Amino acid sequence: MRNSRGTLMRPFGLAESTSSPVVTPLSPSVVYASETPDALDAQYDGRAHGYTYSREGHPNADVVAARLDAMEGAAGGVVTGSGMGAVTAVLMGLLRAGDHVIGGNQLYGRSMRLMGHDLPRLGIATSLADPGDVAAMRAAIRPETRMLLVEVVSNPSLRVADIDGLAALCRESGILLAVDNTFTTPRAIRPFDHGADIVIHSVTKLLAGHADVMLGYAVAREPETAAAIRTFAVTAGLTASPFDCWLAERGLLSFDLRFDRAQATAAALADHLADLPGVARILYPMRPDHPDHARAQTLLRGQGGNMVSFELSGGRAAANAFTRAAEGLSFAPTLGDVATTLSHPASSSHRNLSEQERAALGLSEGFFRVSVGLEDIGALKDIFARAAAAAREAGG
Repeated sequence: MRNSRGTLMRPFGLAESTSSPVVTPLSPSVVYASETPDALDAQYDGRAHGYTYSREGHPNADVVAARLDAMEGAAGGVVTGSGMGAVTAVLMGLLRAGDHVIGGNQLYGRSMRLMGHDLPRLGIATSLADPGDVAAMRAAIRPETRMLLVEVVSNPSLRVADIDGLAALCRESGILLAVDNTFTTPRAIRPFDHGADIVIHSVTKLLAGHADVMLGYAVAREPETAAAIRTFAVTAGLTASPFDCWLAERGLLSFDLRFDRAQATAAALADHLADLPGVARILYPMRPDHPDHARAQTLLRGQGGNMVSFELSGGRAAANAFTRAAEGLSFAPTLGDVATTLSHPASSSHRNLSEQERAALGLSEGFFRVSVGLEDIGALKDIFARAAAAAREAGG
């Protein structure tokens, strides 16, 4: 900004200082002033670094993107206003009418909705296949296939994709492999190390980790691909809030500690649930009874993560009784908080699927997903034991 003499002034509060803030300053400004048209051209041309309009980028988003880039061994990532914003930026930034994309058949509910309803009405063909079965994925490829979209560990069924096999298939077929790494995080796997072309995160979840941030992130191996994703995100206004970015940076500082603690608790809770009467099925990648246990051990380097899924006998009546009796836990469609949360896919993330479609995915009315937090494991065992007993009584 300029004073009455036309001299460029330093914004209020940014006086010269011989010291610097320990905490990254929050920068909520929507617009940024440039000195001349030449200076603005230099910014847009990439010859000078600067900001213009916060939809196109701002300091707090850059800080978070840089941290996530470092975690994923990447460069040039873009932070979006939500995880689905990141998924959308990847699909819409890279696909066009006439293209075909294959999704994993156990994607997050809204990703499934995007694949099943929104992309087809825009002329982008879609199909689903098992990401743990490379032969099934190969059979789904068409001449116009441009991309595979999979989750390393599926939400909420916790099946483990054959990322190495899919990467080899994509290289052979000349198509892009986009990997949603939300559940696993770079602590368990860095998909670029396994041949992925694009990595996606819902930063909302374990990365930010406090249930008070809504953000996503997408990054591509090739600069041209990353630029196309960023351009669509900017054009569509999938902008990240400076305040959410500021909060996410705080969460990322404790991420490793939170991940390790929650993972250890999740492993113990999974074993506890497996022994409770009325629990028909337990899913945790590091348990020997998990259908993808061997692949999980190799691909995830023994990192099972903080997510546990289980199925109660007794259907919806048992599910209602379980949540009522689980005092001390939040029944909420989220994950990654410092507190443990329960999610019921049939009534939340996958409610838009038919009963038959949910059954095909193994998501019965008694199926729950648990995002394990930082509580004492003894207290959690007591809560789940009481809730399971109530569910067993209600379910008959």
